[in-house]
Amino acid sequence: MPRNSPPAQPPASCAVGATPVRFACGTGEAGSVEVAVEAAVNIVYGNQPYAVMMATPSDLEDFVTGFSLTEGIIREAGEIRGISVVPQSGGLVATVDLAPGRFREHLARRRNLSGRTSCGLCGVETLAELPMAAGRCDHPSRIGAEAIATALSALDRHQPLHRLTHAIHAAAWCDSQGRILAAREDVGRHNALDKLIGARLRAGQAAGEGFILVTSRASFEMVEKAAIFGAGTLVSISAPTSLAIERAVALGLTLVSVARDDGCTIFAGFLASDLELAAR
Repeated sequence: MPRNSPPAQPPASCAVGATPVRFACGTGEAGSVEVAVEAAVNIVYGNQPYAVMMATPSDLEDFVTGFSLTEGIIREAGEIRGISVVPQSGGLVATVDLAPGRFREHLARRRNLSGRTSCGLCGVETLAELPMAAGRCDHPSRIGAEAIATALSALDRHQPLHRLTHAIHAAAWCDSQGRILAAREDVGRHNALDKLIGARLRAGQAAGEGFILVTSRASFEMVEKAAIFGAGTLVSISAPTSLAIERAVALGLTLVSVARDDGCTIFAGFLASDLELAAR
């Protein structure tokens, strides 16, 4: 079952009443189904509220860590001294204890956000505030098509909450052979990726060789988050946006989208050939 962050927090899914309707057969018998829990998570640095995110209340320490990195609040996991998650009326409060120097820098650049699961940029007031990766990936990973196929075939086994609710995104870190080493789920595609990045950071794992696989479309923010983490390749099940492609090209990131059982499409960068992989 999906992991819930201690202490006791709302479950990641819950049973609700529902009545099935079949167009050819009419209304069926009422019963219950599992739906994904969506909770308001107030992220607070020190005593300063920063953002209210709508998220699935599992792996919240991973989420806050990854969010802090991709927001530019921290540069490494060690700059977070502790995270406490406390249920309160109307949601949860995640309080982050930053290292003193990092907290002072955060206060200097503090900005207000609200509910970024929709577009990922709500609260950004000027174009200059768009979160951007620092520079090009000088050593892009060499991933073959077979590795992507391997990861896709195993992805469902790493999505227990989605199998239960049919309403959840996932992000997975895969090694260069396509083996899934870590996966996280959330109602928000950005949140799922932040959770994955946070999990890798907290485990002391850098990007290195491998790639990120996401169940959503590849948008500007997903490319930026992948690049900020240091990934050389991002694979998405749905299509990319024009800006995602532009940024992937600018960052030297390989972007592979419309990944299905029977193939995928390269929009930026390239996949390694069988000869290249054999020579490694």
